[in-house]
Amino acid sequence: MPALLMRPLNRTVNQLSLMSRNVDPEMLTDFTRVLVVGNSPVNRVVVSKIVERSGLKPISESPEMAATTLRSLIPGAIVLDGGADNKDCDALMSRIDALRRISGRSRPSVILLSTKSGTPQSLGLSSVVDAVVVKPITTERLQPVIDHLIGLGRS
Repeated sequence: MPALLMRPLNRTVNQLSLMSRNVDPEMLTDFTRVLVVGNSPVNRVVVSKIVERSGLKPISESPEMAATTLRSLIPGAIVLDGGADNKDCDALMSRIDALRRISGRSRPSVILLSTKSGTPQSLGLSSVVDAVVVKPITTERLQPVIDHLIGLGRS
């Protein structure tokens, strides 16, 4: 019985060990997961419900906690709530950029929820942002973008 209890623990330790050794993150990318990040718990709940409609599993975190989550998991996509000035999640950009450089691809895909319309380039956003979805957050606006970016990542 003790051996059975240790197996899952060993698997977790091995997976974390692979991450710390910078093993190819493509092997560890979980396209069924979407990291939902923002300061507003209400917005995170709304976005998480939309993610679930796409048949995906949301992980809802504050910007501070999301940095910790990204050390052990590479989600298929990240949805960032930029807040009033699009800067609420700026501290995560370098971590996301590092994950993308290691993979050699644009993974995970990043969606910014913004109060302003435009492209990432026209809004002067980080090159890490793949798509901008204008608030208010609705299923009709966000779900097709999530589905498209997850589909691109899988191919």
